[in-house]
Amino acid sequence: MGSTTKRTVLITGCSGGGIGHALAKEYNNKGLRVFATARRLDSMVELRNIGIETLELDVSSVESIKRTANQVSILAGGRLDVLVNNASHLTCTFEAYTLPATDISLTEVKALFDVNVFGVMAMVQEFVHLLINSGDARIVNIGSVAGVMPYVFGSAYNASKAALHSYGDTLRVELAPFNVKVITIITGGVKTTASPPRSLPADSIYQPMRHEFETLRVGNSQKTGMLVEEYARSVVLESLKTTPSAWFWKGTSSFTVWFVDTFLLKKAFDSPISRKFKLAAVLRKGQPSHTTNI
Repeated sequence: MGSTTKRTVLITGCSGGGIGHALAKEYNNKGLRVFATARRLDSMVELRNIGIETLELDVSSVESIKRTANQVSILAGGRLDVLVNNASHLTCTFEAYTLPATDISLTEVKALFDVNVFGVMAMVQEFVHLLINSGDARIVNIGSVAGVMPYVFGSAYNASKAALHSYGDTLRVELAPFNVKVITIITGGVKTTASPPRSLPADSIYQPMRHEFETLRVGNSQKTGMLVEEYARSVVLESLKTTPSAWFWKGTSSFTVWFVDTFLLKKAFDSPISRKFKLAAVLRKGQPSHTTNI
């Protein structure tokens, strides 16, 4: 990515304490001109105080994306070198992320996909011409091991990340003729600002393991995750390589997930994850009775 002018990067989801926030600081340390975005400008005060340009952006709104693309086009002279799609529904609401598949609200699931999948697609469509004008651009999509393995009580989030991975694979091939490289980051455990705890609905079939759910599923990655600064350094370094990886695995347990996914059967994940989250407690303690009105 050699250039006589200062390279530019736009990052979504840069609220304090998260991955986007750390990426913004690391790209800034590398000398890039950083456009950090989030739904609320007041969530990026620390970034603004160190000289990073902050813009208001809601990736679930096409109008907001178009407005930001126009702003960046003017500010950066009609080009953009790196687009980092980091904004995630997990940073906006916790509803659909840590609930069993049988308990999640479909309204929440649709909102999750609006951010994690359709928001990324809209960002690419609105910024692609700026990226092509760079002559050697990058699109960095922040994926997750959750899109590769059956991470318990995160089915909707997992599905959104799997969709993102597949989208990125096709996008990588389609944009190659325009010298726009697409990198999918398969993120393992990373320590970020803790999300609020969730409780099981009163009528959940998983009520017998309520204690296990609350102690094991909620906030699990915060205890063992990689420091977000270390994660950001690796991701930024990879994204700026002349020939970056198609998929880049980083974060706690990411290597283990890669190994199992690459060399073992799909069901190799099932027993270890079931044991980790003590799903047997549902049968051991007995399921709640349900009646159906006919």
